[in-house]
Amino acid sequence: MGLLSNYLLRKSKGDEWYFFRYIPSISKLTPMALLFTIFVMFSLKGDKIIELPLDVMRVAIPYTLYFSLMFFVTFYLAHRMKIPYEKAVTVSFTASSNDFELAIAVAVAVFGVSSAQAFATVIGPLVEVPVLVGLVHVALYFRRRLMSVA
Repeated sequence: MGLLSNYLLRKSKGDEWYFFRYIPSISKLTPMALLFTIFVMFSLKGDKIIELPLDVMRVAIPYTLYFSLMFFVTFYLAHRMKIPYEKAVTVSFTASSNDFELAIAVAVAVFGVSSAQAFATVIGPLVEVPVLVGLVHVALYFRRRLMSVA
């Protein structure tokens, strides 16, 4: 849909109208659509999350390891490359976070709402948010430690 609207609207209305009128107005709908999708998925999978705590843990543990590993490896490499702290942290969080909204959409489209794949993608944001909040504290610790050395 985006590709089609990009092509047709830019061709008929022009680049300036498309980028400065259309995109800002339509981009307001994006977060609402994402929140709606996540709300529906959590609503549909909430009973499974409660019924299958071991399956939740089986999915949550690798996610936790992935987020943490990506953050620490990226931060370490950025620090070794002498990238400033602020950019190193930004890159580390970008590398460690995932695009679960895309994963949810793909899992639902390919495997269906009631699939195990959709269930696993719903667990992702439930794990991602607290892990990344914890990594914020790690990043702040790194800042205190690195800034006191400099």
